[in-house]
Amino acid sequence: MTLGEGFVQQGNILSNLPASLPDEIIEILAESVNVRIERIISKGQVTPEGEWYDQERDEWVLLLSGGAGVLIEGENSPRVMNQGDYLMIPAHCRHRVAWTDAKEKTVWLAVHFGAQ
Repeated sequence: MTLGEGFVQQGNILSNLPASLPDEIIEILAESVNVRIERIISKGQVTPEGEWYDQERDEWVLLLSGGAGVLIEGENSPRVMNQGDYLMIPAHCRHRVAWTDAKEKTVWLAVHFGAQ
């Protein structure tokens, strides 16, 4: 969906979660030239060892359910995230998902914005 298409869309970000989750799922909920909003669903998935996210845009991420640990490059241990916690990650701040809850689904709301 593109922002500003002239229609109203309604939904529930915690509904329609898949029964099984062999891979992390990233769904684009809305997107424009300057902003992308995603729902990310994880269950035990992590960033592969040795890999880092190094994004062109700022990212604001909110944990809606579950739990996770996000490691910022240069920090000694992951930042623990629980329901309601958020991170503002500046563009080119290298980070990785160290762990997500393996027993329940972790649902994230990610907003990417800024220069690309």
